[in-house]
Order: sequence, then structure tokens, then C-alpha cells
Amino acid sequence: MRVRELHVISNGQSELEHFARVAALIHPYVTAFHLREKTSQALELWKGVMALRTSGVPLSKVIINDRVDVACASGVGGVQLNYQSLEVWAVRNAFANMRIGRSVHDVQEAEQMSYQGADYLIYGHIFPTDSKPGQLARGTKALEEVVKRVRVPVIAIGGIKPENVQQIMVTGAAGIAVLSGITAADNPLQSAKNYRDALDI
Repeated sequence: MRVRELHVISNGQSELEHFARVAALIHPYVTAFHLREKTSQALELWKGVMALRTSGVPLSKVIINDRVDVACASGVGGVQLNYQSLEVWAVRNAFANMRIGRSVHDVQEAEQMSYQGADYLIYGHIFPTDSKPGQLARGTKALEEVVKRVRVPVIAIGGIKPENVQQIMVTGAAGIAVLSGITAADNPLQSAKNYRDALDI
């Protein structure tokens, strides 16, 4: 049975050194760490990657959002693209061995990005979340439709807590992505264990 994926995403608000310290504690339970720092410059992202490496986090688990140049130069495991990023096919042609994720928001976009060569998709938000105030959650039925229509793994994101993980997994999703549920928890290690336990049921 394929190991269900747990992705942990930085929130763009805490210092990357703090994220690295948390990652060092929890990485045995985590599949991938995303540096999603929309306001950070290349050098800041590089320093964040180096902080993760120094903390003992394998670079193979690190994913840089959007910045293909930093991902390539730092030797991390992959890059996460969005609608403002380079096209998946362009990154795939230039970096054949890089793991490429793409954030998607509907079935049509998911099919297109899968066709272009994305290795996995992140889809959401599934449940209501404070990070998307006033925006309607897409729900598990829409997630299930995306999973059925593409051949690559789909990672669910948005408002996911340990107690609703199984609602996600019955859709056939490959795993979940979490932001504040772990990094902002009073006990990030215990929180990561709780998510991993919920995934492994």
C-alpha cells in the first residue's frame, strides 16, 4: 500500500529559521515541506533551505513554491507551481528529473496540468478555513471528482484536521497538506503525530 502523504507548508509569516526548527522535530512523520514564501527574495529562500538542511531535514523532502531557479540551485526535492508560475510543461522540459507539483482549483485545470506532466496536484480548499475567509469550501465530493479524472496523486488542502482526515482519504486522495494545523500548534510534534496516525488508519 502506498504511503499516504503529509505535506507541511510554511505560512509566509513566521521566520524560516523557526519553520526549520519545527521541521527538524517532525520530519520523520512528514513527506514534504513546502517553502511558500510569496514575499521572500531568492536569497531569503536559499537561506531557508540551508536552515532546513542544517536542522537535519533531508533536502529531498523540501519543495520550493514558484521559484524554479531556487529549487534547482539549492538541490531540493521539487517545486510547487501555481497559476502565476511557469507552465508545467516548460519546467518539465528544462528539468526532467525534478518533482513538479501544481496547485489546481477545478477538474479542468487538474486534467490540463496532469496532461502537461505534473507529478502531483494540490487541490482545495476542502473545508472552511481561516486562511480563506468568506470563500466557499469545495468539499470532498469535488475532491473525489478530481481524483477520478486524473492519473497523478492528488493532495487535499484547506481546513484539514486529524478528525476529518478520513473524509479526505475515502475520496482516493493521496494525502493532505497542512499549514497552521502543525506549525502553529502548541505542540507541533504531537500534532504531526496526530495527523500521521489519522492518515495511517
